[in-house]
Amino acid sequence: MTSSTETRIENGNGHTLSATWYRPEGEARAAVLIVPAMGVPQRFYAPFATWLAERGYLVATFDYVGMGLSRNGHLRDLDIDIFDWARHDCSTMLSLVANAAGDKPLYWIGHSLGGQILPLVEGNERITRVLTIATGSGYWRENTESLRHKAWLLWYLVTPLITPLAGYFPGKRLGMVGDLPRGVIRQWRRWCLNPEYAVGAEGDAVRQAYSAVRTPITSISFTDDEMMSGRNTDSLHGFYREAQKTFRRIAPEDVGEKSIGHFGFFKPQYQRSLWEEVLLPELA
Repeated sequence: MTSSTETRIENGNGHTLSATWYRPEGEARAAVLIVPAMGVPQRFYAPFATWLAERGYLVATFDYVGMGLSRNGHLRDLDIDIFDWARHDCSTMLSLVANAAGDKPLYWIGHSLGGQILPLVEGNERITRVLTIATGSGYWRENTESLRHKAWLLWYLVTPLITPLAGYFPGKRLGMVGDLPRGVIRQWRRWCLNPEYAVGAEGDAVRQAYSAVRTPITSISFTDDEMMSGRNTDSLHGFYREAQKTFRRIAPEDVGEKSIGHFGFFKPQYQRSLWEEVLLPELA
């Protein structure tokens, strides 16, 4: 029998994270850290994490500060940005999972944002393999055609007007992304308005951080992703200049499905077509 335990963890920056550990029966064959997408709570990944634990993996999920079970108090009182999520939240979690893994393989499964911020995370050289799921640049002009007009409204109208008034981004009420700290949405806006995304917006230090990653990366993306186009995917992974990269761009019909989209991979209905047929061979 597998088990799951929710824990509270100090992130080294004065905040507390909620993390959930999924433990296999017996000795783990490897460890997996699941790094969430923007605005997505860790509970979304629970069925996937449980499934991995049932197959012998020690798995950890967590919520970024201000998100899900790591939200304490009102977001308008929270002064953090995406760098904080990467350098404190992700670095803390990676250290804990790496220590738990010992000499076993350590996998980073990053969903969307979770695959973008890896270079900013301390200790990323300890990872055996990175799997990015539906990850790409957020540059709005390269977004899918269906998203582009919404992105224009979000970045040029809604965010600049609403965020100062509310003191945070009330995305849940607006039906956009979810509630986010003001520092997060402002930094993300800068990234999404730049053709080179975070690399272009933040400069040479971030560019060099991407180039410093040597861990093998497998990109798993989907032709029907309503957010990330193929150009978004290629652009972001191009910044990982020195990493060995493998690209799996999947059309739903290739795996016997009607649709997958930006969030579908982690849903239990794709256990056979994606988890067993696509993911497990990458963890072998």
